[in-house]
Parts: sequence; structure tokens; C-alpha cells
Amino acid sequence: MTASAPTETAPRTVRVELGQRAYDILIGPGLLAQAGARIAALRPGARVAIVTDRNVAERHLGTAEASLAAAGIDHSAIVVEPGEATKSYAGLQQVTEGLIAARIERRDLVLALGGGVVGDLAGFAASVVRRGLDFVQAPTTLLSQVDSSVGGKTGINSPQGKNLIGAFHQPVLVLADTAALDTLPARELRAGYAEVAKYGLLGDARLFDWLEGAWRDIVTGDAQRVEAVAASCLAKAAIVARDETETGDRALLNLGHTFGHALEAGAGYSQRLLHGEAVSIGMCLAFAYSARLGLCAGQDAVRAQRHLEAVGLPTRIADVPGELPDTDGLMRLIAQDKKVSRGRLTFILARGIGEAFIAEDVDADSVRAFLEEMRSA
Repeated sequence: MTASAPTETAPRTVRVELGQRAYDILIGPGLLAQAGARIAALRPGARVAIVTDRNVAERHLGTAEASLAAAGIDHSAIVVEPGEATKSYAGLQQVTEGLIAARIERRDLVLALGGGVVGDLAGFAASVVRRGLDFVQAPTTLLSQVDSSVGGKTGINSPQGKNLIGAFHQPVLVLADTAALDTLPARELRAGYAEVAKYGLLGDARLFDWLEGAWRDIVTGDAQRVEAVAASCLAKAAIVARDETETGDRALLNLGHTFGHALEAGAGYSQRLLHGEAVSIGMCLAFAYSARLGLCAGQDAVRAQRHLEAVGLPTRIADVPGELPDTDGLMRLIAQDKKVSRGRLTFILARGIGEAFIAEDVDADSVRAFLEEMRSA
């Protein structure tokens, strides 16, 4: 995987090498206004169905539609409600029925315009309508630009756990318009930054070193932001190319997610706890648990937590507002994690900054005791 050198007019390009299903991630400002021209070049004559949510529609749907119209592309839009609760059976029904009603055919395209919820939902709908439609990701949040729009994981949530219903369905193009991030609330930007920090914490100590000095510029939006998105996409693209369907080291990308997903489910997939905030807490728990087991130095766990705290992210279970399930309830949610194999718990733990690894058959009683302690920390 390589990233092209930036010029004044060209976006950064990261290639996801998947043989005949390889695709480009384009990163830079102004890409939504170019969507029509790029889609017309990629798929001449295709019709496009835009899937977006109500909040994103207010900010960016007009730009996308004008771009498609200028390229002579027939298009329609399906607008869902914002929020994690839309990643549900009801949300999937709305999008799939909308695609069928719009008469989107196999040679046409679905355009996922929004954050991770829209990308996951639209991608999953595309994977099942007419037994598979191609789709383009146009992520509009930092979290979706560096993580969920890349790699082909699509799906919805179950009441029993996050992302338990889904499919691997790769996009044919990703348009990461970094100017769209300027419209995000500060809380959403910080939540997205947790996924940027994840790449340093799991496999690139030098990246984490850089982030400790550059995070303010990334959050506030200068040229460092494009570099951070590109670095994150390069890291994920390399792992996806090695292990597309998460049978091996792609699981490393779930650093912080086993704890984090349980907390998200416990908070009811609500605004009480955004996904990136849950990942932030989950990564701190993963490092603290690694230190508890003697796998990594305690100072590394402290360093990770202090960095995320400096950014303004939650780092403790107690930082989640409102009630959560008790420890046994959280353990039941952890037991539904997709990495569980025949009832055995699997966690992504760390031997240090940039040294994550897959730990199988983790002792459940040890995790339960650790969680019980951390709930009051």
C-alpha cells in the first residue's frame, strides 16, 4: 500500500490492494464537489442512490446532488434518522426498500454519504439488495474517514451486541473530503480522533509519538489532518490486504473494542457514549489490563491514558454518564463479542505502545475482577 505525494490540486491517494477488487481512498478537501465527475469516470452510465442521514443531508446532500447533476448522473436520495439506533433491522428495511423502490440495479451505485452509521448501514444494504450492489463511501466524520469507511465491514446492531449482523462488502471507491470535518461538533471530532490514536497504539509507536505533538492541529483542522487521515488509512489498508475477513491479524484493529462495544451496548447505543469515546475507554482498559497481567509497563498504560485525556476523551468507565449494567451484565455483553470462539474470550492486549497482539482464551474471572475494580476507579 502506498500513498501518493500531495500536490496543490491532487488529493492524497491510498490504494487498498485486494486484487481485482482493489480500490482507491482519496483524501483531501473538496472531494464531495468532485463526486459526480469521479463516479462518472469510474462507472459511466450508472445511476446513483445516495444514502445519508438527516443531519448530514442538511450540510452536504446539496453539494453531492449538484455534483452528480453536473456530471449528468441520474440520482435519488434515501434519508434516515441520525444516530447509532438507526443501525437496526428497521433502518436496514428503510434503506433496502428505498433502493428497490428507486430501481437501483446491479450496474448502478449506492453512495454512502455520512459517518460510520450511514456507511455501515448503506454498505450492508448494498451487499444484500439484488444479491449485491457496488457502493462508494463518502465519509463525513473523522472516525469514518480513518476507520469504518475502509475495509468492507458493513452491518447493523443487534439488541444483544454491536455489529453482530453484517457482511464483508468492499466499496469501489472512498472519497474522504476533509473539508467536511469542519462542520462537525468538537465532541464528534474528538471521538473520531480516538481511532487515529488507535493506529499508533496498536502498531506504530512513531506515529503515536507524532500524534502526541500534532493532535491539536489535527483536531483544529490544518494540513496535519490530511496527514493523519492518510497515515491511518495506510495502516488499515495494509492490514485489510493481509487479512480481509478477519481470520488473523485484522483483529488487531479491534484494540479497545471488546470493552468499548460492551460499554456502548450498556449505554443503549445512545448519545451518552459515542463509538470513539467507547473505544477511548476501551483502549485505556486494554492497556491497564495488560499492565495488570505484567504484559506491558504501567508507564505505557499511563501514557496512553494521559494522551487521550489531553485530547478531551473519556478514559474511565466512571466517565460514562448515567447507569450502566453491573459487572455481570457487562461480562454478558463481552461474551457476545465477535472474537469469542466457542465461549473463550479473545482480547487485543499490548506489550507496549505500538505492540498490540491477539490474546486468546483470556480468563473470564480475571476480566470480571478487573472490571469490578475499574468501575469505581
